[in-house]
Amino acid sequence: MPNNKNYLVISALGKDRPGIVNALSKAILEEGCNIADSRMTVLGGEFAILLMVEGNWNTLSRLEQNLPQIEAQLELTIISKRTEGRTGGLELLPYAVEVVALDHPGIVHHLASFFSSRDINIEDLITTSYAAAHTGTPMFSVSMTVGIPADLHIATLRDEFLEFCDSMNLDAVLEPLKG
Repeated sequence: MPNNKNYLVISALGKDRPGIVNALSKAILEEGCNIADSRMTVLGGEFAILLMVEGNWNTLSRLEQNLPQIEAQLELTIISKRTEGRTGGLELLPYAVEVVALDHPGIVHHLASFFSSRDINIEDLITTSYAAAHTGTPMFSVSMTVGIPADLHIATLRDEFLEFCDSMNLDAVLEPLKG
């Protein structure tokens, strides 16, 4: 059965304050659209939101036309782009990756390079900097979901990943995503 849904990805950034999600989601709903997927966070004093909105072709068009007004009204910087639903294709196994280390430059890049060189897609990534309890030592944590091709030998990948992390002094775990 063909997928007749239409999608719009919206990225919005603005000064953090109560009510942003309420106002933006209301504007989307009033145009007859629905939020299908989202990520929201506060970074410093800024609020960042990434939405995948679904709707009929005409309701998404109307929403696109009204985005400049919504942007001005809500004091946000908004970027949008049409997209399609995700296609099946290659069978991927979802795995969780957790890494903790003393904070130093390049951790995300080195992890991304490890997975990219093996054609493993990073599906979701969250990082946090914090001070260690008692000592105040600067720490860095990475939490990600990766899509591992089903034909890849997981035990070998896990061994290579843990060896890679040991060489960079990273504490790490690679395990199946628990749904």
